[in-house]
Amino acid sequence: MPEKITLTVIKADIGGWVGHSSVHPRLLETAKEVLAGSDLLVDFHVTHVGDDINLIMTHHRGVDSPEIHHLAWNAFLRCTEVAREMKLYGAGQDLLSDAFSGNVRGMGPGVAEMEFEERRSEPVIIFMADKTEPGAWNLPLYKMFADPFNTIGLVIDPKMHQGFRFEVYDLVENKRVVFSLPEEMYDLLVFIGAPGRYCIKAVYSKATGEIAAVSSTQRLNFLAGRYVGKDDPVCIVRCQSGLPAVGEALEPFAHPHLVAGWMRGSHVGPLMPVSVAQSAPTRFDGPPRVVALGFQLANGKLIGPQDLFADVAFDQARRLANEVASYLRQLGPFEPHRLPLEDMEYTTLPEVMARLKHRFTKVAQGVEREVAAAREELGAK
Repeated sequence: MPEKITLTVIKADIGGWVGHSSVHPRLLETAKEVLAGSDLLVDFHVTHVGDDINLIMTHHRGVDSPEIHHLAWNAFLRCTEVAREMKLYGAGQDLLSDAFSGNVRGMGPGVAEMEFEERRSEPVIIFMADKTEPGAWNLPLYKMFADPFNTIGLVIDPKMHQGFRFEVYDLVENKRVVFSLPEEMYDLLVFIGAPGRYCIKAVYSKATGEIAAVSSTQRLNFLAGRYVGKDDPVCIVRCQSGLPAVGEALEPFAHPHLVAGWMRGSHVGPLMPVSVAQSAPTRFDGPPRVVALGFQLANGKLIGPQDLFADVAFDQARRLANEVASYLRQLGPFEPHRLPLEDMEYTTLPEVMARLKHRFTKVAQGVEREVAAAREELGAK
């Protein structure tokens, strides 16, 4: 029986160059040096989207391996040292502790990983986003694995015709639920239409039971009285042979949908599909970006990447995203461009509101004072 391979993607914001726009090449080289010096990995690729470093690794240690997570943690620590030396913005901001606890989950970095047996041909896509939240994958994953208008394989491929199971996380209550599609499609949509709380964690083939996609679902963490860390999620999608074709997995991004994040994590904007070279968000620290790197896995080796959104076919999506961004920017601090107040608790806005809290009075009391003042004025006249 062939040995299973584990594909692990771990990302972190270790320091922006300049501001929140990109990653300095020295940080990428430092991460490569750390991974290259380890005998734990079969292969690896280091890249970035915006100001996030992404470590793509293959190994035989399984999901949630302490050794692999520790390796990534050490790479980020080394990068943090370089970032602080260069005074990069927010150096080490996604590392919420100096001590590794056996797993990077909940410590700042985002993680998506899956274990499986390689098929005769194993194409995978690593989606990486910047300036947005984990729920940004909800609509694309739904379209890839449940929408026949996007994925014709659901109709004409007998291996896909049975549908897929969607594992959904409630990020507030820390609960999970699994929906079987297509028969529970409407039930699924009740929840994933609220991506700020409910996120698609994984998708499984009903025909084979194999994992087809997995996403990172780490949100901001509350530490020392304030929220720290960032979202900027990653997602792994396996393709072909009973799963969406590569083109079907990319198609949802041809029409940019709106996601939360953008400037200061406080605004709604279009998710723009871009190449790695175009992934530095500078306009109002955005708009939010998504990169798609394609690999062929061969005995654990990462053959690639192919920068899939570099295709000119996505030029129209980029133009539309820019038009939508210009429209939303005209709203400035007004909703729906700015996030609703219940979502702004993850930002610095509560500090401003706390300073103004004492100036608010009950409406009835205020009215009584106004009536009394008016009577005094009339009496004086």
